[in-house]
Parts: sequence; C-alpha cells; structure tokens
Amino acid sequence: MAILGRNRPRLYLAMLGAQSIGALPVPIYEDATAEEIAPLLARLGVAYAIAENQEQVDKLLQLRRQTPALAHIVYTNARGLDGYSDDGLISFEQLVEGGRSRAGDVDAELARGTAADVAVILHTSGTTGELKIVRLTHAALIHTASAIARIEALSERDEVLAWLPLAWVKQHLACCAQWLVCGFTINCPESAETVATDLRDIGPTYHVATPRSLESLLEHVTLRMEDAPPLKRHLYLHFLALAARVGERLLGGEPVSVLDRLHYALGRALIYSPLKDALGVTRIRVLHVAGEAIGREVFAFYRSLGVNLKPVYGGTECAGVVCVPREGPIAAHSVGRPIDGMEVRVDRDELSIRGPGLALGVADASGWFRTGDAAAIDAHGNVRIIDRHADLLTVAGTRFSPQELEARLRFSQYIREAVVSSDGRNSVVCVVNVDYISVRDWAERKQYAYGDYGELLALPPVAGLVGDRIAEVNRVLSESPDLWRAQIRRFVVLHKELDADDREMTRTHKLRRNFVLAKYASLFAAMHRGDSEHRVEAAVRLDDGREGTITATLAIHEARVFEHAGAPATVSAIVPQPA
Repeated sequence: MAILGRNRPRLYLAMLGAQSIGALPVPIYEDATAEEIAPLLARLGVAYAIAENQEQVDKLLQLRRQTPALAHIVYTNARGLDGYSDDGLISFEQLVEGGRSRAGDVDAELARGTAADVAVILHTSGTTGELKIVRLTHAALIHTASAIARIEALSERDEVLAWLPLAWVKQHLACCAQWLVCGFTINCPESAETVATDLRDIGPTYHVATPRSLESLLEHVTLRMEDAPPLKRHLYLHFLALAARVGERLLGGEPVSVLDRLHYALGRALIYSPLKDALGVTRIRVLHVAGEAIGREVFAFYRSLGVNLKPVYGGTECAGVVCVPREGPIAAHSVGRPIDGMEVRVDRDELSIRGPGLALGVADASGWFRTGDAAAIDAHGNVRIIDRHADLLTVAGTRFSPQELEARLRFSQYIREAVVSSDGRNSVVCVVNVDYISVRDWAERKQYAYGDYGELLALPPVAGLVGDRIAEVNRVLSESPDLWRAQIRRFVVLHKELDADDREMTRTHKLRRNFVLAKYASLFAAMHRGDSEHRVEAAVRLDDGREGTITATLAIHEARVFEHAGAPATVSAIVPQPA
C-alpha cells in the first residue's frame, strides 16, 4: 500500500491499519514526480494507495496507465476532488465506514502477526541513483527503537515534531517505531513553510534533524544579527566566542573555572537562552542529527549553546540507527558506539554491520552487511564515518573526504551547496551554489544594482564573498599535516540551484555527487585546466513540468591558498591504511 503525502495523523493511522492486517505500507517521498514513483509501484505491484490531497491523487491517476495493478486510491483531503469520478477512488471517510463491519477480521489478522513479519517497505535511490527496496521487520524496528529509548531515556512524557519525509528511515524509526515503543506525543507541522515556527511553538524534547536543516536555522539567526544594533551584535559575538571556548566542556561535564561559569551564566541570560528560543531548541533534551556528516562549525555552535546534539549513524538497511554517542564529551567526527545487540567492524577501511536491526536479505552468509562507508574505530569502540568509500578523493597521493570540505563551506550563510572535485594529482576545485536570500539581502544592504538571479550571481563582489569563505577553509586545511594539499585552488559560482527535480539532489536533499560530476564534467575539467571561463548548458525541469535548458558563461575564479603552517591538525578526514 503506497502512502503519499506530508506528515499527517491520517497517514500514520493508515500505516498502522495496513500493518494490523498484514499489508505492507510503502511510504513515498511527497515531492517525488510521477516518473520517479512509477518504477517503484511497478516493481512492488502496488494495488492500494493512500494519498493526502489532489496533487498526490493526480500523480497516481497518471501512473495507472503504467501500473494497472493500482486499482484503489484513497484520499484524506477532499479539496479540489469534487469532480473526480475515477474507478476505485474513494475518500478516507468512505474507507473507514466500509471497515466498521470488519472489526472481527482485523482482530483475526492481528492475532496472526509475528515479530518476523515485514513492518514497512522503504526505498532509497540515495546518492548513487540506484533504486533500492528495503524490507524492515517489526523485530528490527522494535529492537532499534528500544535500544535508543534506553540510551536517551525516552518515555511517554516526550514531545516530537514529525517533519521529515515519511519515506526516510530515520523519520519512520522516530515517529512510528519509537512512538509505539515509548508512547510519546507526535506533533505534525501545519506545513513545510511553518516548520521553524512550529518547532518554537511545540518545543519538542526529542528531535531528529539533518545537518542542512540545522545550517538553515543558523543562517536565519545570522542574517537577523547582521541587521541588529552594534551593541547587540557586539554582545552576540562576544558571548558566542565564550560559548565556543567553554560551552562544550560544560555540556560534557568537564572542569570549568568559577569565573567562566559565571561569565557563561550571564551569557545564558543575555544571549544563549533567547538564541535557543529563536532556534526552537529550548526544551530539547537530545537532538539526533542523521543523513550525512555534520560540519564541525555547526556541531560546535549548537553544542556550545548547551544543546545536546549527537551525530548518529545508520541507514535504511539497518533500521535507521546503528551508532549513537553516549553522554559526556562528544567529538564532531564521532558517531559513538553501536547500540545494544549490533556489531561493527572495519575491513580495508569499509564499515560492516551485523545484528538484529538489519533488514531482510541484506547480510552475507556470516550475517554481515557491507555499508560502503569508509570508517575507523578507536580504542574505545567509537566509530568515525569518513565518507562514502566511492566518494573519497585523492590529491598528491593523499586521500580525503570531499564531504568534509563541503560541510565547512556551507557554514557560511552565503553558501547553500558546494561540490568538491579533484583531478587526482594536484588540483582541487569547487562548484558553489550561493544562498539566494542571504546574498540578495547582502547585495541590497550594499546597494548593488542587479536585475535577476543571473545578474546577482554575476556581480564580482558575490564571487568575493564565496572566495572569502573558501580562503577561511583553506587556511584551516593548511594547518593540517594531512590535508594541507587538499586546499581548493579554483571555484565557480553556478548559474542555477542544484535541485532534486533535476536529479542533482536526493529527495532528502543530499548531493548526488556522481550525477553532478558527470553533468558538469566539462566545467570541472575547465577548472582543473586553469581556464578563466567556461560556457555551460544545464538541463532543468521547469515549474510546469517541461524540460528546458539554461545556458551561461561562467567565470572561473582563483582561490587563495596558504603555505603548510605545520601547526597541530585541526581537521582530520584521512582514511587509515589497512594493517
């Protein structure tokens, strides 16, 4: 049974109803196009669908020509559907009314269910673009949810905001499996546009976020502070510097001087508490960050304010979470130790997982699932995820994680996305998407004249903004004995936003690196050659669904690089060589 739509109580109830009678719920990303959904429905032979609204119903009706098995469509919101008379199309109310006489059948099906039954079918095209079907059992989800509940002391008193896509495994774990295990309250946001406001209004105590969502919240606050009076801006910067110095130590229970404690308490009253309230994290006891690596600056910022942020690691094939940091000091590059019952090992740099949280059919004969992630395990059993093994780059004989550099670049409020590439010898380059709203506001404050998006990006000072952030990242890299060679040499400000509709991003807003590198191969080659400009044609999907092309001649800018400083490493993303 396909489920299409945003986080809504009726869609959660529909999933529970399906599980109760042994049907298999298949949540689908709400913004996926009909063309993206078609292979999944055909492959699974989906016969039933629950759709939130007219937009989702239209997709399903369009797909019926390709997937004739789809005979029944139920909608939960009737707005705009009055004139529809398609066969098998009924309202949620009609579905419920038709089932009232079948209560005995439901009880019988419930009695037949076992923990080994499939609870949900999730899918991911991920960063590779390959369609993967994953079948998670009730036992796997209950095991993982129960282990996390013990680690984080989750209970029925907690509040959670269900705002991430229904089809994402961490969302399903937190707002379905852990909801049922713990009994806490699930809150659905009014809309995608009100998530930040709902976060502040609801004040969840347990929250799941992605690095990019935290970057977006931080960017919003940063932009507001740029317009603040000088005194307020000075206090903000002063107390943020204090928080960066002692906040993590206080949160981790490390010794801090009485003077610093008093100073931090003053900062809490003047800056930290209002700032946490603006970010919507005031009541959060534990904040899990998943999906991809979090930038160290973003990690340090939230932790310094006293937010118990924990980078966790997992995947669709292992019920969402395998590793969780325990209480105490936490490093940005660590995802902690495995949860109870799960084992991890690293063989030739690649992480493998074994245990009861794995999906059906993903393990080898010995029970191990190879993740494809490059990782290292320290003496205390803490796991460090470096990057996707296939995504690691080489420069001057040194392997490094492009994701590490990209996350650092995105810490700037002016950079929305970054894609790093290496020629394998001595050239590391980068394509950048600027954050349009931030750059637009900055340009208006500076009173620069421009007409449209393209003219804004073409302003020479915009390249200067991006170049300043790249120089900051390069300066930090120059202090690392391992990564100083990975400094970015050249960059381009891309003429369009990287977009999921153009297959450049996933539906969970992760970069499809290989696709982007192939799509803009000639541009990356020109940067590696040292050209001064390059003409690019990019295929795009227009708002009305038609295919189009955007053409532009892009300037290639030289970045500032630094001599190796020989100072202690401040960054480390090198893959350990196998023994």
